[in-house]
Amino acid sequence: MPHQDSKPLIAAIWMIGAVASFTSMAVAGRAVSLELDTFEIMAWRSIVGVLIVVSVLTLRRRWHVVDFRHPLLHLGRNLAHFTAQNLWFFAIASIPLAQVFALEFSSPLWALLLSPLFLDERLTRARVLSAFLGFIGILLVAQPGVTPLSPGLVAAAVAAIGFALTYIVTKRLTGMTHILCIMFWMTVMQTVFGFVGAGIDGSVAFPSAAAWPWVALIGAAGLCAHFCIANALSVAPATVVMPFDFLRLPVAALIGLLFYDEPVGLAIILGAALILTGNWINIRAEARPR
Repeated sequence: MPHQDSKPLIAAIWMIGAVASFTSMAVAGRAVSLELDTFEIMAWRSIVGVLIVVSVLTLRRRWHVVDFRHPLLHLGRNLAHFTAQNLWFFAIASIPLAQVFALEFSSPLWALLLSPLFLDERLTRARVLSAFLGFIGILLVAQPGVTPLSPGLVAAAVAAIGFALTYIVTKRLTGMTHILCIMFWMTVMQTVFGFVGAGIDGSVAFPSAAAWPWVALIGAAGLCAHFCIANALSVAPATVVMPFDFLRLPVAALIGLLFYDEPVGLAIILGAALILTGNWINIRAEARPR
């Protein structure tokens, strides 16, 4: 959108919805992890996603946008996202929320480094500086050599790379097909992946009556968050929108402190600040006229 048509207040409201959605998904994921493993969470959450996407396609009469083109791109995108989301749910249940969200914010920086390989985009000085700051921030959050690298920390760090690959493939797909087509195949494929993964041990747990509201919240919140971000970006530039997304980190830290008694150390604060600064430098650089 041109700058004069920007509506920052409306964008802020949409982004508050996104922050609330992402945060509620984390809380729900931790609650349901006591009963379901990550594959089962993904399977049942994807069922909820399928119902929502099918309802939207039917009510808006948009089934014509769903096609069978680019199957390998859809498959690659959804394998990357499914793997990353599984690791994210594992990390949510294993380490403090602030650490998970701090490492998750390194995803755009990984996308910067990987985009020249997949999108033929060049590395600028701003992108290199952003990635460098983000890498130092990751080291501060993870503190290798100071504290033992737990499986949860490794899972969160690898999940960030998976989300970066998802962003890259999504960028390619959005130029080729409709966003509802992407969402449809995402929910359908990940339902299949989830049940296959959950059934490897020979049994798939059915959510209890107490777990179903959490599962439904995970499924709805995931779609709602991306819907809110898309709408925010449609009424304001990224330089206005994305700083609101950074609110997820202090909100997650506050929830972790109040509800889970998770202390937030200085290293996490400094590391998160460097990661967010790296993101901000890149956003500002991308917003400048070429």
